[in-house]
Amino acid sequence: MNIVKPAALLVAATALLAGSTVAATAADGPDGTRVTSLQQTADDVLGKEQKALRVTADKVTYDGLSVTKAPKGAAGAQDLACDYGHLCMIVKGTKFDFYKCQTWTVSNWTGNGPFTNNQTPGTVAKFYNQDGSVRWTSTAYQAGTATWDPIYSLRPC
Repeated sequence: MNIVKPAALLVAATALLAGSTVAATAADGPDGTRVTSLQQTADDVLGKEQKALRVTADKVTYDGLSVTKAPKGAAGAQDLACDYGHLCMIVKGTKFDFYKCQTWTVSNWTGNGPFTNNQTPGTVAKFYNQDGSVRWTSTAYQAGTATWDPIYSLRPC
């Protein structure tokens, strides 16, 4: 299986999900706004891999993915807003919203969390083990709770 690393998710997920902390000092972001620790953390772990397309105080976007802090109190899929055509999940307090059909490599995805596969009916999202074998699948529309222990890559479509 050819694992593509087109977005900074590979590295960003490591720091965002590992509970790493960055001082909450503000700095100027690429769009001229003051950024918070979410963006600083994403910027720090992106390095030269790939830059975010847009950084705001509460959202980092890439080509085909947006990363935000999960809504407070989001306990299950019913609390997970997910636009039509998207695959969304919460992993360790961070919301991932995938909207581009490609293979995404992730790291440090453990624990349980809600997911919503709100893609075109019948679209199958695949979640992979470290060796590239399919760990589990989700056929749209589907929502529930997933075990991320561990997921190494995924393909929304």
